[in-house]
Amino acid sequence: MNASPSTIQEQRVALGDALVHLGGEFSNLVVLSPDVSISTRAIKFKAAFPDRFICTGISEQNTIGMAAGLSTMGWVPVVVGYAMFVGGKAWEPTRNSIAYPHLNVKIVATHGGIGVGPDGVTHQAIEDLALMRSIPGMIVLTPMDANQVEPALRAALTTQGPVYIRLERAAMPILSETGAPYLIGGSIRLREGRDATVLAIGGMSAAAVEAADALVQEGIHIRVVSMLSVKPLDEAAIVAAAHDTGAIVTAEDHNRLGGLGGAVAETLARLAPAPMEQIAVEDTFAESGSVKALYTKYHLTSSDIASAVKKAISRSQATTKGL
Repeated sequence: MNASPSTIQEQRVALGDALVHLGGEFSNLVVLSPDVSISTRAIKFKAAFPDRFICTGISEQNTIGMAAGLSTMGWVPVVVGYAMFVGGKAWEPTRNSIAYPHLNVKIVATHGGIGVGPDGVTHQAIEDLALMRSIPGMIVLTPMDANQVEPALRAALTTQGPVYIRLERAAMPILSETGAPYLIGGSIRLREGRDATVLAIGGMSAAAVEAADALVQEGIHIRVVSMLSVKPLDEAAIVAAAHDTGAIVTAEDHNRLGGLGGAVAETLARLAPAPMEQIAVEDTFAESGSVKALYTKYHLTSSDIASAVKKAISRSQATTKGL
């Protein structure tokens, strides 16, 4: 897929519309919001289906418990809240009340990563992917743009069991086709190349495309792959990238420990060892600021990706010469 960003849109805006649309299709869908429905745009669902919307107050742990109970009565609860709190503060009830009994609850977590910006460290979820992918049986989806929000939610609603969907707050370029099916455990190739591969999630997919387009000017052609889920992972795409290009870079707005980079490294170690570099938050808390300033300070830009690509290629070439 030769994607060219044309428009910018927030995933949470798409989420509000998706909830309303899917609410008309799934009569047993109920939305729970821990008092953040305006910010997450879940309030659109409340306006359309007031009898199937529950404001649970600022109590994410109780919200998860309520969702667990509702799921045992034939409802399909969708908990919509901030990643830091529905993914972080409510981790234990998610593990014990939803995942352990394998209940049919979906968690849509907005405001993932340091891209939350001015809200500061307390609201910047850089650990949620690590927390959620470590829970047995939990599916973890990572849509790369606003177009993928509804297809991802539809995929979750048609899959039995717990699903965590990670969204981001900042507006991001549209890279995917409107209405394209969302394959759990799949990926989308955005750029072709044989010199190296960048595996990205969320808004970092657009930064990876930007890096690829810049590197072409230097005669470096890289493959860019957007990973649609961190769990299950598209291991076939990772192995193919390692074999075809010999150098891997991962890009994510998350701590470098336990997220996409960790998942990819685990796969490479088991199936196809190859030099790998990570673009991620370097195991540190960020701070309050604009998204652009934070991404620059914490090295999450397209320029950082391009530099990592060159380093990975150099390591790959050194390994080849060593043989």
